[in-house]
Amino acid sequence: MERTRSREWTAEDLVDLPRDLRYELVNGRLVTLSWTPLHQQLCLELLLAVEERLPADVLASMHVSVAIDRRHELRPDLVVVRVQRANTSPVPAADVVLAVEVLAAFDSRRDLDDKRSAYAHAGVRSYWVVDPLQKRITLTEYALGAGREYEQVTHTEDLFVSERPWKVSVDLPALTARRNDLLATEGE
Repeated sequence: MERTRSREWTAEDLVDLPRDLRYELVNGRLVTLSWTPLHQQLCLELLLAVEERLPADVLASMHVSVAIDRRHELRPDLVVVRVQRANTSPVPAADVVLAVEVLAAFDSRRDLDDKRSAYAHAGVRSYWVVDPLQKRITLTEYALGAGREYEQVTHTEDLFVSERPWKVSVDLPALTARRNDLLATEGE
């Protein structure tokens, strides 16, 4: 849900908002967030996969605010930051090692376009988009290229293995099976 007002929101405006409000600032628009339990479960499963071989100098977390610029304070579904920022919010984009977005039906365009562009412009070197809206969950890996634009490195619905930003693997068929099991119980 987007809140409207006569002028754009800025990062400075966010200081006056309630601390427990779930929001992000995208292109000067304040967007309130509401995740489903299924979305959160997928984020948790991804967090556990990412943490398996996580280097000691970084920390993985869910839904941490990332300061991009005056018009963007994003809240990726999963973010890996330098440990020096363990108690910082919002985390400066320069200290983000990996940002991951899990698509939801209500905001997929924002994750695929607006946020990807903002992360790239801020210099976030690795960006993943996980799409659970397909028959089989997919993961697209992007790496920052020349001109601060992302280049697609991988797109898969199978076992995802990458060396960037460290060796990590995500069992997408297992995530798909878990999602399908949870959806099968819906309405029982």
